[in-house]
Amino acid sequence: MKFLTKIKYSLLKLIDLTGLTFLAPVVRLCYGEEPKVQLQKIGQWILVPVFGVIAFLILWHVTSGSIQTKSGTLPNPSQTWSGYKAIDTHAEREQMKKVAYELTGEERESRLAASEQKLEAVKVKVADANAAVTEAKEAVDAETQALIEPLDKDYKAKKEEYKVAAAERKEALIAKADQLPAGDAAAYDAYLKEVVAAEELYNAEKEELSALKKEIDKIREVKSPAVASALLEQTLAAEEEQFLKKQIELLGDRNKAIQIESATGKISESNQEFLGLTGKAAYDKARSIAKAESRLGKMEESEYAQPATIWYQVKRSILCVFTGFIIGTAIAIPIGILCGLNSTFMAAMTPFIAIFKPVSPIVWLPIALIIVSGLIPDPDNNPFIEFLWDLPFLGEYKINPAFIASAVTVALCSLWATLANTALGVASIDKDHMNVARVLKLGFFSRLFKIVIPSALPLIFAGLRISLGVGWMVLIAAELLSSSEGIGKFVWDQFNNGASDSLAKMMVVVFLVGIIGLILDRIMIVFQRMVTFEGSVSV
Repeated sequence: MKFLTKIKYSLLKLIDLTGLTFLAPVVRLCYGEEPKVQLQKIGQWILVPVFGVIAFLILWHVTSGSIQTKSGTLPNPSQTWSGYKAIDTHAEREQMKKVAYELTGEERESRLAASEQKLEAVKVKVADANAAVTEAKEAVDAETQALIEPLDKDYKAKKEEYKVAAAERKEALIAKADQLPAGDAAAYDAYLKEVVAAEELYNAEKEELSALKKEIDKIREVKSPAVASALLEQTLAAEEEQFLKKQIELLGDRNKAIQIESATGKISESNQEFLGLTGKAAYDKARSIAKAESRLGKMEESEYAQPATIWYQVKRSILCVFTGFIIGTAIAIPIGILCGLNSTFMAAMTPFIAIFKPVSPIVWLPIALIIVSGLIPDPDNNPFIEFLWDLPFLGEYKINPAFIASAVTVALCSLWATLANTALGVASIDKDHMNVARVLKLGFFSRLFKIVIPSALPLIFAGLRISLGVGWMVLIAAELLSSSEGIGKFVWDQFNNGASDSLAKMMVVVFLVGIIGLILDRIMIVFQRMVTFEGSVSV
C-alpha cells in the first residue's frame, strides 16, 4: 500500500513538474480520491477541450468548402491529413533512396527484384489514374458547357444587339448635330444632355455584358472535386512510379557498390594495357589511370545527395532556434544582472532597450545577412564553415551564412524578455541577503553565483520561456525570407509550387509549428519549475 501511495505522489510530482496538471485528476481518480470532484475536473479540463477540438474540426470541415482560393477551396481536415501523409511519404522515400544507394550483395539484388515487380503493378495504376482524370475532365467539361451555353448565347446576342443600337444612336446624334442652330444655347444644352444619356446607356449595356462575362468565367473557374480527386490520385501514382524508377536506378547501375566495382575493373584493365605501352602512349594511359583512381577515391567517399525533407528541415529549424536562443541568452542574462544590480547602468541601457525592442525581425534579418555575408564572403572556402561542416552532429545540417543570420535575428528579437525578467529578478532580491553577503565580505563573483543568480533564477527562467516562444515565431519568418533550409523555406517553396496539394501541406505546417512550439514551451516549463522554490516541485 505504501508503495502504491509512493507511486501516486511521484506521478503527481511529475505531472506538476511538466505542467500537465490536467492529468492530475485522472491519477487521483484511479486512487479513489474524491471521485465526484475528480470527475468534475476531468470533465472541465479534458472532456471540454476535447469537445472544443471536435467542434473546431466540424466547423473547419463545413466552412472550408465555401472559402475559395486560387488553388481551389480551403483544404478540409481530411485533405490536410492527406497532405501530411504526402509529406511524410516523400521523406520516407528519400531515406529509402539513400539506403538503396548504399546497399550491397544479395540484399541489393532482392530489393531490386521486388522494386521491378512493384513498378509493373504501379504502371497499371498510373494508366488507370490517367484514364480516370480524362474521364472526370470530360464529364466536368460537358457539365460546364451545358451551364455556359445558354449564358454564352445570351451574351453574344446582347453584344450584337447593343453594338447595332450603339451605332444607330451614334448616327442619329451626328445627324442631329448637323441641324443644330448656331448660337442657340438651349438647343446645344438639350443636345449635350442627349449625348450624356446615350453614353450612360452605352456604359450600362457594357456593364451588363461584363457581368454576363464574369458569370461565365466564374463557372469555368470552379474547381471540380471529382477532377481534383482524380488529379490527386494521378499525382500519387506518378510520384510512386517516379520513386520506383529512381530506386531501381540506385539499386542498379547507379548503386555505389556497382559503380565502384565497375570503376575498379576498368582501372585493372587499364593497368594491364599500360604494362605493354611505351612513349607517349604510356604517358597518356598513365594519366588516364591516375584520373580514374582519383574518381574512384571520390566515389568511395561519396554519399547520396538527399534533398531536404520536412523532418530534416524541422531538425534544422530547431537547431537554428536554439542557436539563436543561446546567443540571445548569453547577451541578455549578463546585461540583465548588471541592470538589476546597478540603477545607473539600468538608466544607461533603458534608451537602447526602448529603441531596439520593437524592431521587427524583417528589419533585423537583412542587416544580419549583410553583416554575416561580409564576414563570410566565400562559405565554401571559409575555415570556420568548413570546421562546422566537419563536426559529427552539426556537419549534416550544413550551417551557412543564411543559417547564422537567421539565428542572429532570433537572438536580437528574443533576448528582451530574458533581459527584462533577469533585471527584475535581480532587483527584487531580498536586501537582507545582500547585507549578509556584505557582512561575510563575499567578493563580487561569490555574491553573484551564491546569492544573486540563485535568487533570480525563477524569473530568469520565466523570461527564457517567453524568449524561446518569441524566437520560434521569429525563426519561421527569418527562414522564409533568407531561404535558409528549414520550416520557413518549406512553406515558401510550397507557396511558389502551386501544386494541387500545396495549400494542404502549408496547413500541415501550421499544426507542425504549433506542436513543436508547444513542446518547446513544455520543456521550458520543466526547467522553470525545477528552479522555482515557491509552491512548485524542486528536483
